[in-house]
Amino acid sequence: MLRSHVHPTAVHEPRETARTAATPGRADDPERAEERDGRPRAHERDERLVQLLAPDGTRTPDPEYESWVEDVDGDRLVDLYEDLVVVRRLDVEATALQRQGQIGLWPPLLGQEAAQVGSARVLRRDDFVFSSYRENAVAYCRGVDLTDMVKVWRGTTNSGWDPFAVGMATPQIIIGAQTLHATGWAIGAVKDGTDAAAVTYFGDGATSQGDVNEAMVFAASFRAPVIFFCQNNQWAISEPVGLQAVRPIADRAPGFGIPSVRVDGNDVLAVMAVTRQALDRARRGDGPTFVEAVTYRMGPHTTSDDPTRYVDPADREAWAARDPLLRVERLLEREGLLDDQVTTRVKQAADAAARQMRAGCLGLTAPEPLSLFDHVYATPSAWLERQRSQYAAYLAMYADDDAGATGTDATTDGGAR
Repeated sequence: MLRSHVHPTAVHEPRETARTAATPGRADDPERAEERDGRPRAHERDERLVQLLAPDGTRTPDPEYESWVEDVDGDRLVDLYEDLVVVRRLDVEATALQRQGQIGLWPPLLGQEAAQVGSARVLRRDDFVFSSYRENAVAYCRGVDLTDMVKVWRGTTNSGWDPFAVGMATPQIIIGAQTLHATGWAIGAVKDGTDAAAVTYFGDGATSQGDVNEAMVFAASFRAPVIFFCQNNQWAISEPVGLQAVRPIADRAPGFGIPSVRVDGNDVLAVMAVTRQALDRARRGDGPTFVEAVTYRMGPHTTSDDPTRYVDPADREAWAARDPLLRVERLLEREGLLDDQVTTRVKQAADAAARQMRAGCLGLTAPEPLSLFDHVYATPSAWLERQRSQYAAYLAMYADDDAGATGTDATTDGGAR
């Protein structure tokens, strides 16, 4: 459990001494006790997750964290619900576009909506996000244009959007590399004299990458205002988290001098609370925080993956009962806030967003080939210009061949030799 007063380089209390019986606001990990090879899963311990909203829609009080979301009233809850519904609808639409051959690939986020929406909605505009390729809900919350979200997957751009316009870097495909970028940006923010913070998103599999560990070393050493936000969705493509982590992933961060917290990643309120607390630490100059959001990837790793080959259907069914969208829906029903008018409005917003994404995707055109060189460097170089001219000459060969073929055909059609 993270305590906001813990110094980032202090020795973290061993978790074994902190285990207790069930505690209000701490949820048991929902994973099965045994992995396929008979070993206990990495997170099947007495560890408790920060939880403010149970799967049945009831509030679970937590004296440390509930104050961080006391401003979330009924209207704000409805807004969060709309976010969850919209991003799920966009995810379904993008998957359909891939299946229809309109985009080459899509990394679904089904099941991880609360982790992304809850954390993204508490960021300031001057904070900066560094994500992997699955954080499309974060991009939506940051204001990324829906067409820009699919450009790179349709192959019409190398990036997708202007990072500085929305405070979010374009998706990083190299696993874990964005953590270094976030730490560097955060150190720069301190030197600039601002209290803005960086947040970097990555999966459980990325924690085995050297880049993530190196980023945490630098972040702790320089007290960088950065949040390491790990979405533990239980799978590193087809490998279970228990294969790579024999202890909870959050236990790794204290070894670097970084306090950590484990949160129910399917609870949008709990995610908001722990992220706000981590942002508060960062803005006060107390350094980085590691957040492990325990969630579940309900679909494939990407649309080229077949999870039925390695996922136990019983596991998926158990996690479906903890659906992040349904628990907010149940809370709204309990509070009398989910009437037909709200339901209709939210559905219309989701459908409109999906139509906008589809229309934007289908309207994209292939870029001019030589535009590949336009934004490689801020200042052109002779080395880059030489490559550009060589590529232009290469393309010209095909243009000459096409012209020649056309001329030959025209002569032949005219009957002359």
